[in-house]
Amino acid sequence: MSVQGRAASAKKAQRRQSVELLAPRGRTRLLYLIVALLSLVGLADAVYLTIKHLTGESARCTITGGCGEVLGSAYSTVGGIPVAGLGALAYFTVFSLATLLLYGYRSARLLLTIVVGLMLIATLWLLSVQAFILHKYCEYCLLSAAITLALSGIIVALHFNRAKE
Repeated sequence: MSVQGRAASAKKAQRRQSVELLAPRGRTRLLYLIVALLSLVGLADAVYLTIKHLTGESARCTITGGCGEVLGSAYSTVGGIPVAGLGALAYFTVFSLATLLLYGYRSARLLLTIVVGLMLIATLWLLSVQAFILHKYCEYCLLSAAITLALSGIIVALHFNRAKE
């Protein structure tokens, strides 16, 4: 192997080692894993609602009974795009960023915080629409809201955990 080849191999090994050193451990790793798993549940919920919206089918609401009204309202789309589709994109982004963070890509931390923050703002708006304008609730939307609130709490916990490190 040439000197240049050995130097390139050494640089690759050093890069791999530095990524491993950046990989979170302990509580931080567990929290990123929970973020990834929660985002998959949110993604499944949002994809289901997007499919229902695009096919024109009604989502079956067994607890709250207001799914049809909420999902058929003018608030269920933004510029012709289903809000649930935007939610699916957001949950997929959160899953991807949490996975990157699990593998040590710390630069994804700020973007994860921003995306979850935007999701929280959208969730609070959509909850207020259900409560104060429509006076109806969609259980799938409430599940998504609960997941987003949990993700927000975990992001805050991660920032406090990082401050301790």
